[in-house]
Amino acid sequence: MHDVNAFRNIHRNRFQTEPTVFAAPGRVNIIGEHTDYAEGFVMPAAIDFATLAGISPRSDGKIVIYSENYGDERVIDDAKALPAAAIKHWSDYPLGVIVTLAGEGHTMPGFSLSLWGDVPLGSGLSSSAAVEVATALAVCSILGVTYPGPVLARLCQKAENQFVGANCGIMDQFISANGAEDHALLLDCRDLSFKLAPIPHNVALVIANTMVSHSVAGGEYTSRRAEVEEACAVIARHRPEVKFLRDATPEDLKNYGHEMSPNALKRARHVITENIRTVAAAEALMHHNLKELGRLMAEAHTSYSQDFEASCVEADAMVALAQDLPGLIGARLTGGGFGGCTINLVEREHAPAFAEALGARYSSEIGIVPQIHICHAASGAHRIG
Repeated sequence: MHDVNAFRNIHRNRFQTEPTVFAAPGRVNIIGEHTDYAEGFVMPAAIDFATLAGISPRSDGKIVIYSENYGDERVIDDAKALPAAAIKHWSDYPLGVIVTLAGEGHTMPGFSLSLWGDVPLGSGLSSSAAVEVATALAVCSILGVTYPGPVLARLCQKAENQFVGANCGIMDQFISANGAEDHALLLDCRDLSFKLAPIPHNVALVIANTMVSHSVAGGEYTSRRAEVEEACAVIARHRPEVKFLRDATPEDLKNYGHEMSPNALKRARHVITENIRTVAAAEALMHHNLKELGRLMAEAHTSYSQDFEASCVEADAMVALAQDLPGLIGARLTGGGFGGCTINLVEREHAPAFAEALGARYSSEIGIVPQIHICHAASGAHRIG
């Protein structure tokens, strides 16, 4: 977990000035995958892994961005002449936020920005959104402006969509900006309204990293999204009020599925049923019906693996190997897919033994030693005072 004092020293030693420090968490999605860009429902929780951003003003008109994780920096010689395009470099994520804020009419001053995070990269825990939201808070502090959490999330999503070139939905940035301690968040991705669902104190979030990396900027994510949009277009020919699969029903698939490609039909079936499951899962959590929540998580993983085809051998194994371990409430692959982590809701008293047993089983069967973390739901992005 992050050491704020050590991070302050990193910035101080590099730039010879005291930083203002902000933190933005990563997230784990309890249920609701690939529903966000269909204007559907998701239910993530912020976690106690985060990106720290330290910022201080400069007098030379430059923007200098330093990443302690990469041991690398990027220098923009003139804060008023920002680059127009990404260069496929780690700095594209913070720089995209800076460019997006400038596009809102803000004149960028010179500043030094340090970044350090412990959100595992490529694991599906949204390290990129944590970088974006932490950067946004830090830069807004230099600009002297404040945006509400939902608006800040939209700006960070825009940066990733338009500057970085990753066609992500709103969920990752939204939960990083708006998460609440000891709660999951049911988000309506259409209007950004949300409800907080308390996670019982006796439930731990056990995150198991398969150690198989993925990138949401890759072709698999893009092709799945295109297939979702293809299916929606078919339904919309018959029901013009259907703008996104959020508006579609299982009955629509029965009536019009034969007009879709086989892949588009499967993707649509996942998204439509996942929306139904996600709302039901939030209700189950709000009513402390953990058995029903676990059932819905299991059904969601099957759909993600078989209909959306966004799982992999390693992730399917991690979920299967957890099923008979004491204390398990529910398990599924979380995040953008094609690797990454599983989320396991586990009775807290069993969590250490569960993590140890699951790691041993996975290592024995797959031949990879996983990283397994016992987490709790954390607060959203904030200044560290």
